[in-house]
Amino acid sequence: MEQKKGRRDALKSLAIAGVALGTPMTLQGFTLKSDTKLALKGNVNHAVCRWCFDSINLDTLCIESKKMGITGIDLVGPKDWPTLKKHGLTSSMCNGAEINLVDGWNDPKFHETLIKSYSEMIPLVAKAGYKNLICFSGNKRGKDDETGWNNCVAGLKQVIGIAEKHNVVLVMELLNSKKDHKDYQCDRTSWGAELCKRLGSENFKLLYDIYHMQVDEGDVIQNIRDYHQYIGHYHTAGVPGRAEIDESQELYYPAIVKAILATGFKGFLAQEFIPRAKDKLGSLRAAINICDQ
Repeated sequence: MEQKKGRRDALKSLAIAGVALGTPMTLQGFTLKSDTKLALKGNVNHAVCRWCFDSINLDTLCIESKKMGITGIDLVGPKDWPTLKKHGLTSSMCNGAEINLVDGWNDPKFHETLIKSYSEMIPLVAKAGYKNLICFSGNKRGKDDETGWNNCVAGLKQVIGIAEKHNVVLVMELLNSKKDHKDYQCDRTSWGAELCKRLGSENFKLLYDIYHMQVDEGDVIQNIRDYHQYIGHYHTAGVPGRAEIDESQELYYPAIVKAILATGFKGFLAQEFIPRAKDKLGSLRAAINICDQ
């Protein structure tokens, strides 16, 4: 009883301290108003994924993102690059060369199309002054790991030299196959890392999606530590539900971001949650505040 009482008293004291400091003890449903000034530490390169906020005009998203200290917009193609440039933002993860998420590099029947598309897109990315271009393994469709690796290597080797020449990094996204992307092959960090090893190029990296990897394999911080040399980009979202990264979900992003920074990572951390709150930009602002470690 004394032990339980002691814990209750400690929690009560913490709650009182939180009120006194004007700090909410929970982030659940928490948003930050547009006039909230974020004192960013400068350790994280913040970005946001366009598609999660597609109900907001791109110009507006760029303007508001800059106010938050965001410097990159993820998953935009050439038609939107002029808008980003107008606002002084970078395309932190370019897209537009892929076929889709299911028809990818692990199947030779798509290689001709992909080789042509990436061969044309890589120079455009470089000319625009950008660095990262997304790609996908595609679905297994009965292929075992070895076949998937071999097919990916055979196809990607046809374009990796172009990426090296133009200083562009091809970044393959890790997606969960348990819930959202059934049968996707690059669904484990170890699978993606092995592909990186076989390609042997610094111009091929992984996009470690924290949401997807928590769903499929968990052990997020340890996997980041073990495989960080193969990771070129990060995405966030809450688990379960892919919503805000507040205390309504099971991941503790301050610790995750600190683990990422401890590896020496200098790339972008992009918010890819689907906001449930009415004030979507307020949710984004709160997420930037949570991840600014």
